Amino acid sequence: MRYILFLFLSLNLFSSTLHLATSANPSRLNPILATDSSSSEIAGFLFNGLVKYDKDSSTIIGDLATDFFYENNTTLIFKLHPHVTWHDGVKFTSKDVVFTYETLISPKISSPYSANFRFVKSVEAIDAYTIKVSYIKPYFKALETWMMGILPHHILKDEKNLMNSGFNTNPIGTGAYKLYQLEHSKNIILIANDDYFEGRAKIDRISFHVIADPMTRFMMLKSSALDIGGIEAMQYERQLNDDFFKKFNVYEEISHSYTYLGLNLRLEKFKNPKVRQALSLAIDREELVKILFFNHAQVCTGPFLPRTSAYNSNVKAPKQNINEAKKLLKEVGYDENNPFCFEIVTSNSSEIRPYAAQILQHQLKHAGVIVTLRVMEWQAFLNMVVFPKNFDSVLLGWGLSPTPDPYLFWHSESDKKGGFNLVGYKNDKIDKLIEDSQSIIDADILSGMWKEMFETIVEDNPYLFLYIPSSITAVNKNMRNIEPGLSGIWHNYIQWEKNSKIEDNE
Repeated sequence: MRYILFLFLSLNLFSSTLHLATSANPSRLNPILATDSSSSEIAGFLFNGLVKYDKDSSTIIGDLATDFFYENNTTLIFKLHPHVTWHDGVKFTSKDVVFTYETLISPKISSPYSANFRFVKSVEAIDAYTIKVSYIKPYFKALETWMMGILPHHILKDEKNLMNSGFNTNPIGTGAYKLYQLEHSKNIILIANDDYFEGRAKIDRISFHVIADPMTRFMMLKSSALDIGGIEAMQYERQLNDDFFKKFNVYEEISHSYTYLGLNLRLEKFKNPKVRQALSLAIDREELVKILFFNHAQVCTGPFLPRTSAYNSNVKAPKQNINEAKKLLKEVGYDENNPFCFEIVTSNSSEIRPYAAQILQHQLKHAGVIVTLRVMEWQAFLNMVVFPKNFDSVLLGWGLSPTPDPYLFWHSESDKKGGFNLVGYKNDKIDKLIEDSQSIIDADILSGMWKEMFETIVEDNPYLFLYIPSSITAVNKNMRNIEPGLSGIWHNYIQWEKNSKIEDNE
């Protein structure tokens, strides 16, 4: 802690520094390989896509592209910004876009994001600042996929093994910030890019403190060692006093994520749908929301988020029914003499999920189900459990975009190395619905297909959908120009400024 306080003071003596925390070491600071939240968050400051969402996530606007338009239903044109440079001073051009696409579809890498480009026929550089993307057929997420961060051709063109490249820990991007220091389990420091094409960020540095323990992160926030931090509902309701609210503004909104219990459908024990239905009926989701979140959350009813056109409001979460759960289990041979047993594995990166696992264990016990628990450090959880798909069940969450791509999570082809179909879900009807939906550009028809997928997936119970937490963010009042939108607070971070007593007295 003394090291952190020393660094906190020394950085502020010389520049404005935004202090943040991350729960784990980033695995790869490479936008096409970043699959964990820490890597994705930090890479977002270092790289740009061709386009991005506006502050309310309702409209796609230009990023590295100054203009974009459909030449026809299967051809997309991007006009690139002519004054962008990489962090090493080399000019960004269409060559980098073509290179990124070719890398994504290369068999030499394993990236779940490659699936987003499966309908691309070709990517051509018309000139140094014009890109032509041709699709095999119309694709509803054609624009959104180009939010993917672009890689530098001049640095990586001769790279033999990008998966293990030094670039992943020493990245060069086009973003508003550059990597200055990467100390695993200590600090990741970014510094403002003086030549950023949208103008230099007003805050000089961003310091990510790698703090695995949620309580330590919370104590650092309370002591103002962090400028911005997430707050759990229990902390908000029980552990904050008036002094905290004098120092911090608090913003709350429903998050773009949900938590679920994923059942490994490759295992014989979970293949019977009656077993999965029984487990679902044994869970009291309302109790989870009440105990864990003091109602700063809502019950999750399915795979797509509320307030989106994919959400099916007709599908309701099952109410707990212990007797029916026991009946279903008995029908397939499980009772008090032969109980159904399985393990829940989760991570300690969230203070909430280990408690959620304990509550699930207690609830399932009432139905005669014996649950064992395993709580792991985040990186070990990913490398030993999630990525190799070595589990009975995982208590995990997904963050989703406003426009879902069911292929990534629910198509049987995504059950592969690097894919996001972690539980091995296979349903021919869902596969066909997903495949048919990919070329639908009529919003109403697409919405109807998503809602049908929603209902079918919920009926199959590959996940036991649990809750959607509220996102509660505390921002120190010494931060200026914060403009909350439906997408959160980060959309205009290059305009933020920070006042502090140390800086004001220089």
